[in-house]
Amino acid sequence: MGINSTEVAYGFGQMGSVLNNAVGAITPPSGKVFVAITFLTDTTLNTTLGLVADNDVTAGLEYFGSGTLAHDAVLSPDLGESGTGGVAVVTATIFPKGLTIYGRWTKVTTVTSGQYIAYIGA
Repeated sequence: MGINSTEVAYGFGQMGSVLNNAVGAITPPSGKVFVAITFLTDTTLNTTLGLVADNDVTAGLEYFGSGTLAHDAVLSPDLGESGTGGVAVVTATIFPKGLTIYGRWTKVTTVTSGQYIAYIGA
């Protein structure tokens, strides 16, 4: 028998979603983050502010973003929980149509035309 947990549901995007089909930025409601992004067309994000990660390295939480690498113990603070080899998203990165990425982001900004759905979580 499954457990009906709002805590789990809210962590997996069941607090709503946002469709973006224009060049520009979207942000989640205050106190929330985007937990998944599904790309509907090939999309390129802005280099420095395209994918702003909600990182808390003091708690061992690292998420990749534009200009933010995650899980590279050589360059980021290593608290014994980092992996190695993680890199940041660069402008040349094209997120292909149909791809869904998971993490925690506080802002998404497209640099070229593209369409995606960002799912909101706690």
